[in-house]
Amino acid sequence: MSKIIFSFSSKAIEGFGPTVLGLFGTASEPKLLGQEIFSQHQLQSLKLSLKPESVQRTLGPDGSVYLLAGLGENFELATDTWREIGGAVARHAQELESLQIDFGSTHSQALLAFAEGMALGNFAVKTQKHGAKPVVLHKVHFISNSSPSQAQLKRIDVLAEAVHLTRDLAVTPANLLYPELFANIAKEAGAKAGVDVQVWDEHELAAQGFGAIVAVGQGSARKPRLVKLSYQPADAQLHVAVVGKGITFDTGGYAIKPLAGMYGMKYDMTGAATAYSTVLAAAQLGLPIRVTAWLCLAENMVSSTATRPGDVIRARNGKTIEVVNPDAEGRLVLADGLSAASEEQPDLIIDVATLTGAARVALGTRYSALMGTPQGVAIAEVAAEHAGELVWNMPFPKEIRKSIDSDVADLANAKIGAHGGTLLAGHFLREFIGQKPDGTQLDWAHLDIAGPADNEGGAYGFTPKGPTGVIVRTVIAIFESMAVKTS
Repeated sequence: MSKIIFSFSSKAIEGFGPTVLGLFGTASEPKLLGQEIFSQHQLQSLKLSLKPESVQRTLGPDGSVYLLAGLGENFELATDTWREIGGAVARHAQELESLQIDFGSTHSQALLAFAEGMALGNFAVKTQKHGAKPVVLHKVHFISNSSPSQAQLKRIDVLAEAVHLTRDLAVTPANLLYPELFANIAKEAGAKAGVDVQVWDEHELAAQGFGAIVAVGQGSARKPRLVKLSYQPADAQLHVAVVGKGITFDTGGYAIKPLAGMYGMKYDMTGAATAYSTVLAAAQLGLPIRVTAWLCLAENMVSSTATRPGDVIRARNGKTIEVVNPDAEGRLVLADGLSAASEEQPDLIIDVATLTGAARVALGTRYSALMGTPQGVAIAEVAAEHAGELVWNMPFPKEIRKSIDSDVADLANAKIGAHGGTLLAGHFLREFIGQKPDGTQLDWAHLDIAGPADNEGGAYGFTPKGPTGVIVRTVIAIFESMAVKTS
């Protein structure tokens, strides 16, 4: 990533870089938000788009380069829209070292959202190509009488870094990122961030009852790992656990995927990348809550040692599982992670996973499916709205639960031909959420990001083509909301 250094003052910096102006109104009567460098006649003759997220370059009457950012008919826009416009500007200016932003007397919250969008959008997908162009935009000056606090600017930096880290991990090819290597990366980063890291290898997993993770990873030469990252400040009163699905590559196992379904399965560890990046973000922000991330890492491969359809395994919480579908492996590794997280009795458990194709079918590629306990869902919905991310609360139909009854085990991980795959997976995961001392279930939110985690279309707003880093900001917003409860 290329970090942007933001500055604010009421005056322009001479020779700093091209200036971004806002363009709003109608095609017949376009108007500028910022310095009136162009006359209306000149704007009309340029025939520029006023649509939000449109960004066009042109020479001004003074011979300088200007970027005109479309703001629609009215520049009194929602915070989310300002964030998306900021991302679009950053994407269109990545080869420039610096920019000046002049939006006149636009209120400070809009400018803050615009800056956040720029930081999120200032990203190029990591590739193995020779001669790939780096992002060089790293200085942005706002010509404004208002200025965010240092804490607000630091939060933008931390959010962008967490999102970019998640994107970078998700796009890394599976031969360059596998369970053991991911665990080593976490240990090194944790040491630098002051976050404790514990790693279970395949032998320790088997000895300590993590039978589901072992079963998923036993078919691969690259053995599974469970990684626990713990951020625990001295004044922490509340505890949030984040459990991430970390299938570094998914062939489907003996329910092997066709090529079209297998290509891109390096993204199947995005949930673990999200858990990893958000616990580091909590430490960077110095939030007064305890955060524990559980990375459930395995490769789902085919070999003579791979788990077969019909095998029965035992999860960490003691429940036995009939593996009806080896390609429903994400819920298996999460079963062990959720069980382990529950043992510590956190105030909230969040799990994040590219879990079901059914979520993508039902909700498309912009919404994440949300399930959980009433309190867990409520917390996640508020945080997602604050972050400007899209979630949709899904139900727990009682009749779906019968789909995972098994004749030979406590439950099955799937049912062949069953409908409502996202709902079935939620029912399965709920079996591994522990109870509070009063016998009620621990508060829990499940986020299925199978749809929006990978953007196969063109870039938009601050979202690139490829890995999106979706839900990272929502999870951090959950941490922040829990931190407020302790103040």
